[in-house]
Amino acid sequence: MAGRLDSFIQNGLLALTLRDILLFLPLAVLTVAFASAVVSWLRSEKSETVPYTRKLFHFIIFSAACIFQLRFGLKMTVLFGIVVCAVVIFAVCKGAGHGLYDAVARPKDSPHEGIFILLPLASTALGGVAANLWFPHTAFIGYLVAGWADAAAEPVGAAWGRRRYRVPSLFGVKAERSLEGSLAVLGTACVAVFLCGCVMHLGWDASLRMALACGFCAAIVEAVSHHGLDNLTVQVAVSGMAALFV
Repeated sequence: MAGRLDSFIQNGLLALTLRDILLFLPLAVLTVAFASAVVSWLRSEKSETVPYTRKLFHFIIFSAACIFQLRFGLKMTVLFGIVVCAVVIFAVCKGAGHGLYDAVARPKDSPHEGIFILLPLASTALGGVAANLWFPHTAFIGYLVAGWADAAAEPVGAAWGRRRYRVPSLFGVKAERSLEGSLAVLGTACVAVFLCGCVMHLGWDASLRMALACGFCAAIVEAVSHHGLDNLTVQVAVSGMAALFV
């Protein structure tokens, strides 16, 4: 474990040079600014509901992290993660009235909306670190599944969820998921992983097998995960499952 952690540090933050920061930081900032502006506009100007704006932000951020890691390596993803954390923490500090906060703060998490923004943020960061420590070659698959499948689950559950079940949560906040949302996780994860398999040139058959295995893994893990911690559990579980096929 010590060797893996050292490798993560060396290939991540410590690998960043001044040239890298000058090249990558504007791209990271622009990406987060774009995601923030879009969801803030949808929430404030179009009165879009939070399940959609929150998960759109989620979708854009995780998709960008996947692309950045594939294109530029872990160091770019680490820098991007720092920017995301800084922007989200700033929004939480500003509270209600800030565009991004209003777009990602769930009313159903009241009175702990800020906590349930920061908790998923922390679990996302920990999940990314853990996936890269244990499964560095497939961590980007965990990013994409966490970003796409979880982003699909909440809006589907909000719109069509009829068969609901309780999940554990903190601070007395009641949390539910739905069978319909879990099926959305399954389907979206399968699509995401299949595309990753094609990008990795695994072939149609191997990509399909990996997609089905990771899809069911994601759906099961997400269904039993603690409210606010599924970004951690899904990332690590899917990255580990995908590693069995690579």
